[in-house]
Amino acid sequence: MQKIIGVIGVVFFLTIYVIPSAMGAEEFPVAPPPITEGMFPCSGCHASMETNLKKRELKDEHTNIKLHHAEMMWCFYCHDAKNRDKLRLYNGQPINFTESYRLCGECHGNVFRAWKAGIHGKRTGYFWGGKRTYYLCASCHDPHDPKFKPIKPEPAPLRPME
Repeated sequence: MQKIIGVIGVVFFLTIYVIPSAMGAEEFPVAPPPITEGMFPCSGCHASMETNLKKRELKDEHTNIKLHHAEMMWCFYCHDAKNRDKLRLYNGQPINFTESYRLCGECHGNVFRAWKAGIHGKRTGYFWGGKRTYYLCASCHDPHDPKFKPIKPEPAPLRPME
């Protein structure tokens, strides 16, 4: 029994820490980001607009976005102010929306490691080899309001008639 528990522990350690850390960003073929129709590319509207870095309530456009992702956050913590068609990492490096998992992983490292290992989130394909697709964080979580809303439980099953 102890041998089985030891083997399970080694496999767990490898899938959480060793295998994912050996994999680069190119190892994560992702599904397309769930970008709202007509909203991307962002430069379509923002190219001619002056950049306002000040945190404020959005009144003209994007009024449907309610930012409830750590109350101190603002658009340009994640979106690149110089190129609106990119996101930006903490160090200012611009990245594509298809690499948004890197941005999410900067604050949510434990979940990011689990995502890379296939424990958190959705992944299709083969675990040990072959083609696989990872779904981006934004495929399940609204990046502006990521907490899952409470779900009304289904009614209890009916007892079979005796």
